[in-house]
Amino acid sequence: MNTRLEQDSIGTKEVPETAYYGIHTVRAVENFPITGVSLSHFPDLVRALAMVKLAAARANTELGALDAERAKWIGSACRDLIAGKKHDAFVVDMIQGGAGTSTNMNANEVIANLAAEKAGRPLGGYDYIHPNDHVNRSQSTNDVYPTAIRLAVLFKCHRLIEEQRLLLAAFSAKAEAFSDIRKVGRTQLQDAVPMTVGREFASFAAALTEEITRLEDLSKVLRVVNLGGTAIGTGINTPAGYAEVAVRHLSAISGQDLRCARDLVDASSNMGALVSFSGLLRRVAIKISKICNDLRLLNSGPRAGIGEIVLPAVQAGSSIMPGKVNPVIPEVVSQVAYQVIGNDVTITMAAEAGQLQLNAMEPVIAYNLLESMRMLENAMKTLRVRCVDGIQADRERCEDLFASSLVLATALVPELGYETSAKVAKEAQASHRSIKSVVVEAGLMTSAAFQDTIEKSFEHL
Repeated sequence: MNTRLEQDSIGTKEVPETAYYGIHTVRAVENFPITGVSLSHFPDLVRALAMVKLAAARANTELGALDAERAKWIGSACRDLIAGKKHDAFVVDMIQGGAGTSTNMNANEVIANLAAEKAGRPLGGYDYIHPNDHVNRSQSTNDVYPTAIRLAVLFKCHRLIEEQRLLLAAFSAKAEAFSDIRKVGRTQLQDAVPMTVGREFASFAAALTEEITRLEDLSKVLRVVNLGGTAIGTGINTPAGYAEVAVRHLSAISGQDLRCARDLVDASSNMGALVSFSGLLRRVAIKISKICNDLRLLNSGPRAGIGEIVLPAVQAGSSIMPGKVNPVIPEVVSQVAYQVIGNDVTITMAAEAGQLQLNAMEPVIAYNLLESMRMLENAMKTLRVRCVDGIQADRERCEDLFASSLVLATALVPELGYETSAKVAKEAQASHRSIKSVVVEAGLMTSAAFQDTIEKSFEHL
């Protein structure tokens, strides 16, 4: 492989001749062979970094800190990255030491080389457009990286919410389709009170509705950024008014209504917004996993379990048991939930580990947060397409369980009172008879009156 020789303050290093990254990136690749997951695995983060660099170039030009010609080439390079080009040049591992410096330098070097190429200059020269002096002008990793993380999360949040809306709509459609199917409602895995399959599925939709609202509300906190604070929030090495101008340009470029933090020193080290957002992702994961647990229970059997619903068969369930079909989609979604919960623990610990004016653990926060969002988005789509859309309710099974259960005793309380209704339930259980037969045979109600009472219990559903 042909190489070029680049130099930094540590020494010299060979870089692949056609690489758009440079010596800082090569050192980072050597130093951090950690996850095997590079920056390029998260296109939203790469796009966000390019947007920050573009906003900085425009702000520097507006304030006289960067000449228009260099700004033009830097801007053109950034727009290529925003459009999805050259992402394969972002080769640094997501988890790295240095508080994200390697990520920032990977971006600086790619943009500098891409801009130089556009200007008709060789890769790796940096005499015309330098990664630090020009691409990173008026910036530090400590304001670029946190800002890009927040922006990337905002981009992914939009798609996560859209996928959640689609899943909600799928459950709502099933709720309507199953609205007239009576069934046993259960508490503590015991027969409890009458309900409908439709109402059960409507509750799944309602759980998702609440989380969509919370995601939309909390995402507003992520629009407060520390861009312009540079190293520790004091704005050292920036022209007067730079922070406000840079954030204004970034808002226009990204389409997000961003605001400059009131205290940039605090914003440079405080991970509170990311911790809160991760906590909300944990809530979403827990709710979806609980729904999946319910789907598996309701589908259990098919003959020796509850069996009130039938999940679509997507693959054979056993290498030894013929005909067995497992609820593999709800199973995999729950596993995603466990991973998201674990990621949240990591994010919490990393946020707590911040010291003085910087949190050096931001890379693991970014990695786990973006990974949680990606997994949740994929899991919700998989659950909708491969499972929920194809769920069927076993009307006959629901009716059989309902008619033979003891839940009807609860509906009798307004007419017979609690004590009498309890005696009826115990007698039905002991004699293996239905609630109706015990009530009618004891002369407590006529068959017609019993049926009217049961029907009334469904009116509020």
